[in-house]
Amino acid sequence: MSVNKNSKYHSLSKEVYEQILGDREHGKINPYACKDSDIIRRQPDHDAPHLWRPAFVMDVEKILHNNYYNRYSDKTQVISCYKNDDISRRALHVQLVSRIARTIGMTLGLNLDLIEAISLGHDIGHTPFGHAGERYLNEIYNEHTGRLFNHNIHSARVLDKLIFRNISLQVLDGVICHNGEMEQQCYTPKTFNADDPWGEFDRSVEDCYTDPSANKKQIPGTLEGCIMRISDIIAYLGKDRQDAIKIGLISNDDSFSAGSLGSSNAQIIHNMTVNIIENSYGKPYISMDPDVYETFSKAKTENYQNIYNNDSLNTMYNDNIKPMFYCIYEELLRQAKSKDTNSILYKHHVNYIKDANRYSNYFGKKEFIDNYLSQDPNEIVVDFIASMTDDYFIDLYEYLFPDGPYKVNYVGYFDNI
Repeated sequence: MSVNKNSKYHSLSKEVYEQILGDREHGKINPYACKDSDIIRRQPDHDAPHLWRPAFVMDVEKILHNNYYNRYSDKTQVISCYKNDDISRRALHVQLVSRIARTIGMTLGLNLDLIEAISLGHDIGHTPFGHAGERYLNEIYNEHTGRLFNHNIHSARVLDKLIFRNISLQVLDGVICHNGEMEQQCYTPKTFNADDPWGEFDRSVEDCYTDPSANKKQIPGTLEGCIMRISDIIAYLGKDRQDAIKIGLISNDDSFSAGSLGSSNAQIIHNMTVNIIENSYGKPYISMDPDVYETFSKAKTENYQNIYNNDSLNTMYNDNIKPMFYCIYEELLRQAKSKDTNSILYKHHVNYIKDANRYSNYFGKKEFIDNYLSQDPNEIVVDFIASMTDDYFIDLYEYLFPDGPYKVNYVGYFDNI
């Protein structure tokens, strides 16, 4: 890789640059890319690809048209309760992940449709209020059932169970394996179990509900899944800093070390992209230089120190949003156990799930919906809460508890003038 000391933006080495150009000129295909013909579906007789709608393009469209996809637009990425249209929501985050991953994947000759599908679907099961909301829901769910809630696993549940549209194994695998909280210097994909790929997948999902260490052990089965996993971190690292600066949570020089990647969002994205391409082109793995990995990992640690563990943010979450989670959970659990068809749980969730699957012609879907209410009521409550947007969650609390003691005060557009 070429690094000009007078420039903050790195370049590919001449050797790799010319190799890529030469391979393109000769039409060389990356032998490690996931081919459309490799696609694995639960119901293989459905969803035959077309010339104009290839295999993984179908998955992209199934995710875009998923009933829960639109809710990304009002789910917190990191910063909640600010009336500021420039603060990132998950809708923007998944698009940024997709763009970064597709840029890297295009240069490496990978399957861009698969990359896009994983990127757009990876957070569809995320809770309101970001990772704070995820922690609270996991805490309550675990107290009631002994099981664990992880947003990546729940994203697969949304795509593979609640709104079943026969999403491919490769996409669902990339979703459960994205774990953007754990960076690595080298990402080497696993090999799918050829004899029982869905059994292997289902066991991995179940392990994540019962084993606290299982979630961090998930390894993508495709290079495309590996690319999306690292791109998830690249996408939020500098963007979260931008957002924190916008609201005055931190200053421009607030204990961030530039290192070899730079400190701005643009520098981080550019230099990480270049370094990954430099170290991964033509390889059966995704990698980066040791010093870049060290700087990258340190930058994420600094984000935790200055943003994610910031006292002013966490005080607001812990003092109001956390107890609201407990109140809402217990009330919805009561409704689930009573099976009151006039309750909010039924009208806004159970009936919603039924309507979303009303015209589904996939085998076994009707049976799942018919049996949905016979499962542990905690599962139904978790499905509902995880599906909520930030605003809906707050309005639901006020509706259920009009005299409740907890209240979230938004920072308004004109409060800091």
